[in-house]
Amino acid sequence: MLYREFGKLGWKVSAIGMGTWNIGNQWGPIDDQTAYATVRASLEGGVNLIDTAEAYGIPFGLSELRLGMALLGIRHQVFLVSKIGHWGQRIGHMVPKTHPELVRLCAHAILYRLRTDWVDVMLCHESDPENPDVYLDAFEGLKKEGHIRAYGISTDSLEAVKRFNARGACQVVEVNYSLLRRSAEEELLPYCRENGIAVLVRGPLAMGMLSGKYSADSVFTDSVRAAWNTNERARARLQRQAAKIEKLKTVFEPGQDMITAALRYVISHPACPVAIPGAKSPEQALMNAGAGDRTLSDAEIAQLTALLE
Repeated sequence: MLYREFGKLGWKVSAIGMGTWNIGNQWGPIDDQTAYATVRASLEGGVNLIDTAEAYGIPFGLSELRLGMALLGIRHQVFLVSKIGHWGQRIGHMVPKTHPELVRLCAHAILYRLRTDWVDVMLCHESDPENPDVYLDAFEGLKKEGHIRAYGISTDSLEAVKRFNARGACQVVEVNYSLLRRSAEEELLPYCRENGIAVLVRGPLAMGMLSGKYSADSVFTDSVRAAWNTNERARARLQRQAAKIEKLKTVFEPGQDMITAALRYVISHPACPVAIPGAKSPEQALMNAGAGDRTLSDAEIAQLTALLE
């Protein structure tokens, strides 16, 4: 596993981290023991950063609860990232974020579920908050309490990042970036690199599409992708992505070969992103972690991007 400096924070972080959306039953049910084993396998593979969020899981918070249990006794070995902003969204009753104390309330609940006194990074999960100061003031207060070490925002909008960084205090940005979604390369990733902002990459496998297992005719049964079956816009995007996947299959075998190439592409960007793919089994976790042993050469990157033109 490669370990690199995490933006201006200077932490030595694994090039491949782990996302825990998948261990909360939203991507299909798994039991507690499988969730714990998946987290532990990721750590055995060299991962030392794990990302979660208050809203991950059915019920809400299940991913954090399971992650907290999996890290009992070893929490100090891991950089923990969580996110505030979407609690209650799926049931149409969002916890309002109209005052820093409401953000602080959510943060303390996160610490309880994770069975820890602190998280290393707390992110605003709202991609473009109406009033960033509500989060910024809350996060500064939580830093003074010793409950978070750094903070930032999860968004694909450069303008939202700039607003969140108006005080120069945004230290981490989480962005949707993959071989099938490369728009972040245009401005957002360069901005983060220039400003020493660490980058986390969600969706590095494009919600599983870059495993090569799915086609334009696939039917999805999990709650996250079920809308792809009937939503016309989502179905059209699936068909476009499936066509690109077929091109990748001329060079890479579906499964580990394609997953490794896709993850290495993401971590090879000069902004030194940390990819945080999800996993639902120890085998998937180890496969993901295995991609972090090297970056791609310029020639390999050129080959990949040429396939998708």
